[in-house]
Amino acid sequence: VAAEGGSAAVAQDHDSFEYHFHDTVAGGDWLCEQDVVDYFVHHCPTEMTQLELWGCPWSRRPDGSVNVRRFGGMKIERTWFAADKTGFHMLHTLFQTSLQFPQIQRFDEHFVLDILVDDGHVRGLVAMNMMEGTLVQIRANAVVMATGGAGRVYRYNTNGGIVTGDGMGMALSHGVPLRDMEFVQYHPTGLPGSGILMTEGCRGEGGILVNKNGYRYLQDYGMGPETPLGEPKNKYMELGPRDKVSQAFWHEWRKGNTISTPRGDVVYLDLRHLGEKKLHERLPFICELAKAYVGVDPVKEPIPVRPTAHYTMGG
Repeated sequence: VAAEGGSAAVAQDHDSFEYHFHDTVAGGDWLCEQDVVDYFVHHCPTEMTQLELWGCPWSRRPDGSVNVRRFGGMKIERTWFAADKTGFHMLHTLFQTSLQFPQIQRFDEHFVLDILVDDGHVRGLVAMNMMEGTLVQIRANAVVMATGGAGRVYRYNTNGGIVTGDGMGMALSHGVPLRDMEFVQYHPTGLPGSGILMTEGCRGEGGILVNKNGYRYLQDYGMGPETPLGEPKNKYMELGPRDKVSQAFWHEWRKGNTISTPRGDVVYLDLRHLGEKKLHERLPFICELAKAYVGVDPVKEPIPVRPTAHYTMGG
């Protein structure tokens, strides 16, 4: 649900799988498994269309085609989105779809405590029924682990309270090796204190990042030249790769160019030039979050933000 901005898939005639592949591999500093990336980009459009057939309300253009927005590191806009509540809509689409299949037995509000292993073979798992406080044994000849990341181990993070790495810990305790655990993606724009995400869609719509002097500092860190206000350009300035934009904050902090607050140092995400109408149409949830958690109306004031742990790439 923490994913607000959207998911990438080729959707336009002037885009291609090759462009998507290159943007992904380059954005990963050429460390990605390229055969996996190739498979991924070729299957993304089909999966996004399937989500729509199941009921996910992707935002639309006036002509009825799927709308896509800019995200960092992309040459071409290809981020499908549902306003600024994409993760919410994707989750509920999958949840409601799963209810249509009576052969799927659900164990809602159950927390897995351990995998059951006998003589090197998986026999099932044991879980706690969170509603009743009772233990449940679930027998199975195979267990697929899809338990999410470990973002909550970081002070500033965008993750929900359940994203604590328990699944990884269980696997490791039974001798299953973990891989690529050093790769943790930081998102450049989280709220101070809570770490709540200010979606990349803010910058895709034209939001800018400024330091305490009101200066768009990203141009000093290889992401320039400065783009015109309200005219974001793919792969430049605020739409640079997330790791580069996050690193730039650290450099600004070292130089003393960040703003000190009781919740830590921040820079400003300024959306005011986008106007009230566009903000309420395209980023309504962001307006709600900023008001609720930092007391800021993005129509009138810039939002304090800082990098925050977002995605655990290993597992």
